[in-house]
Amino acid sequence: MTGGSPKTAVTAERVAGGDRASLARAITLMESRRPDHREAARALLQELMPRTGHAVRIGITGVPGVGKSTTIDTLGSMLTGKGHKVAVLAVDPSSTRTGGAILGDKTRMARLAADPNAFIRPSPSSGTLGGVAAKTRETMLLCEAAGFDVILVETVGVGQSETAVADLTDFFLVLMLPGAGDELQGIKKGILELADLIAVNKADDAGAKAKAAAAEYKAALHILSPASPSWTPPVLTVSGLTGQGLDEIWGKVLDHRKRLEASGELAAKRRAQDTKWMWALVHERLYERLHHDPALRQRVPEIENAIADGSLSPTAGAGEIVKLLKL
Repeated sequence: MTGGSPKTAVTAERVAGGDRASLARAITLMESRRPDHREAARALLQELMPRTGHAVRIGITGVPGVGKSTTIDTLGSMLTGKGHKVAVLAVDPSSTRTGGAILGDKTRMARLAADPNAFIRPSPSSGTLGGVAAKTRETMLLCEAAGFDVILVETVGVGQSETAVADLTDFFLVLMLPGAGDELQGIKKGILELADLIAVNKADDAGAKAKAAAAEYKAALHILSPASPSWTPPVLTVSGLTGQGLDEIWGKVLDHRKRLEASGELAAKRRAQDTKWMWALVHERLYERLHHDPALRQRVPEIENAIADGSLSPTAGAGEIVKLLKL
């Protein structure tokens, strides 16, 4: 490898060699807010970029209680059983005090946590969607460089994190609960538009309800225009607990990939995601500068107070901050 310091090159080789401790340390480095760590992280990622891009990237979402973690645990174990190396990145709500992820993913994915061919990592959002896009993508690339060929990115299933995760992945799986009816009324149209596959979970428990729900979701999808001319999102009934239907999900993922590679859409999608990643990083760094630059830290509260007491309009306040940033 070329470029970067000798220490960076050694770390990169260890990550590329599949050393899990080095991978974990590299991810921690990526998540650090220290300027020297940021510079080292950028150099490391640049060093590893040629080894990335080959994994199947799958985003998985669903409302709390739908069984995401159980499904991922079973699906991931099935895939490692087929010879794949699986990394699970769980996009968690962040602690407002420490910025760390707060959900106990390893306790909820017991089989994968003990699987030598799996790697589970919470991906703290740092309170912003830009944080999701930047940090999770960087972690995903490090995992790819370390030899993981399937990346599962789980969202918390609330807010707009689904859109951020869909913008990171090749295939977006939406898990739904059986018993559509009233639940269907509350589903955001945007989620259905993002879905590459809808899976009605817990079919082992509620077979008839799951089939009825699947029919409802199929009908709902028919009124939407598919995101890709090469792919119509299917609707399946599955059980994350027993593994029912998970092989079929994987078959659909591979079929989707084959079609989008043939049409050139996958390469175009990833190029567009690279551009969004760049802008997420720009937004994150501007936000950080506002909060950490000594001159700005003194002036920004004054502007906020002036807006709060009515002596300055929000528009004028925004103009003042832009001037301070010298944009």
